[in-house]
Amino acid sequence: MDKNWTTIETLRQTRHDWLNKIQIIKGNLELNRIDRVKGIIDEIIVETQNEARLSSLNLPKFTEMLLTSNWNNGSFYCEYEIIDVFEGSAEMDVLMHRWTNDFFEILDKNLDPYFENILAVSMCEKEVSDMHCSFHMQGKFIDQSAVMEFLGSSLTAEQSIEILECNEDEIFFKMDINF
Repeated sequence: MDKNWTTIETLRQTRHDWLNKIQIIKGNLELNRIDRVKGIIDEIIVETQNEARLSSLNLPKFTEMLLTSNWNNGSFYCEYEIIDVFEGSAEMDVLMHRWTNDFFEILDKNLDPYFENILAVSMCEKEVSDMHCSFHMQGKFIDQSAVMEFLGSSLTAEQSIEILECNEDEIFFKMDINF
C-alpha cells in the first residue's frame, strides 16, 4: 500500500478531493438543503483540524500513509481522529508506519471490496513518549481469522493489543505503544 507520491500526483488527488466536496455542497445548495450544507462544512472543518493535528505529531511516514490511505483504492475507507497532539519520535514513526502498512495490506486482502468497509483510527498520548491507539474496523470480512491471526502475531515488544469487540462484521481493539 506504500506509494511514493510525486508533488503533481499529490496536488492532482487533493484537487480531485476538494472538487468532490464542492460539488456535494453545490448539489445540496441547489436542492435548498441548507442544513445539510452546514453539516458538510462542519465535517470538512473537523477533517481539516484532524489533518493539522496529525501533521504535528512528528511521525512523517505514518502521517503521510494516513493522509493518503484513501487514495490507494483499497477495499476500505480510513478515517482518523487525533485526540491529543503529542511529540512522536523517529522510532515510533518507523514502528507505526511498518505495522499499520502491514495491517492495511491484511485488511485490503480480507475485506469484501464491494461492501462499504470503514476503519476508524483514534490516537492520543498515553504518557510521555507513549501512544494509545484504537482501531475500529466495520465491514464485511472475507477471512476475519487472517486479520485476527495478524493481530496476534505482528506485535513488537513495544506494542500491546487488547481486543474489545470481535464479531462477524466488526473488530475493535486498542493498541498501546511504549518506548
